[in-house]
Amino acid sequence: MEVSIIIPVYNRATVVPATLDSVVAQTYRPLQVVLVDNYSTDDTLQVLENFKKEHPSLDVVITREEHHTAGAARNRGFELATGEWVLFFDSDDLMDEDLVASYVKIIEKAKKKGRELDLISAKSTLVFPDGSRRPAPFHKRDLFANHILHGQLATQRYAVRREFFASTDGWNINLPGWNDWELGMRLLLEAPCVAYMGGASHVTINHNGADSITGTEFHSRQGQWEHVIDIIKGEVMCSRLKSQHKRRFVRLLEYRRLVLAAQYEREGCPELAKPLCREAYGKLQESYQNSRRWRWLVGPVTRRLFARIAAGKRGSARIARLLY
Repeated sequence: MEVSIIIPVYNRATVVPATLDSVVAQTYRPLQVVLVDNYSTDDTLQVLENFKKEHPSLDVVITREEHHTAGAARNRGFELATGEWVLFFDSDDLMDEDLVASYVKIIEKAKKKGRELDLISAKSTLVFPDGSRRPAPFHKRDLFANHILHGQLATQRYAVRREFFASTDGWNINLPGWNDWELGMRLLLEAPCVAYMGGASHVTINHNGADSITGTEFHSRQGQWEHVIDIIKGEVMCSRLKSQHKRRFVRLLEYRRLVLAAQYEREGCPELAKPLCREAYGKLQESYQNSRRWRWLVGPVTRRLFARIAAGKRGSARIARLLY
């Protein structure tokens, strides 16, 4: 079974070699590597071409995509992917040498039991600007909620069956941020057969300052994040989910709006934080119809959660998952 790894690259000449080394180190074959240059202005394309020349035994495909979003580049890469299963990966992250082999082991085990998987969620480790590391949240239950709260289906954190992914609309090329969060929700709304990779983390995700695709702050792109939240809310409301599930997931999305407001507050932008906090709080209050539960429990706790997040304290998502 062939597996395709799709990596979009833009101006990453000094960073992408480490990612490519981790791909070459994979113990599993056959492996296709699709590299999509987003019309870089540095030496990235030359680095990719050198990589292909240095590894003739590896099926390396290099292409270019002029639309300057990672989503467009990933869609372009998917068009050229031939593997039965696909991994999307970022150009500044690393995969352990047994990542693909571990995915394939899970797929083959499921096939022996008569199950055809669509999606496999894997553990990952986050690296921060101060050099600290911590496991990314990973849960085998309540995947919808945990993706809303923690982005469990972020770009590097899953493998997807090619035919299943092809049945969706792919990456939204018009979203400059949080496009993997939005895509993950759409994948879940298609009711995939999901498995989980246990054991240790197999992926290292770089949140390390200027070298990170993710970035380190939110206020400079104010409005973009809120737009993605609204898009996902619309997708949830138009889905085939039961009404009680829709109601819960919309509340969790409003909590994510509250988290964003708290992030603005932490970044020293109260002029952005306060109106967004009021908006999220008001929509949550409306969803509870200003009931006694809201007035005496949910509302007060929601205000405290905002204060906790703005102060940089962790653990609020666990409370939110139960509260809403």
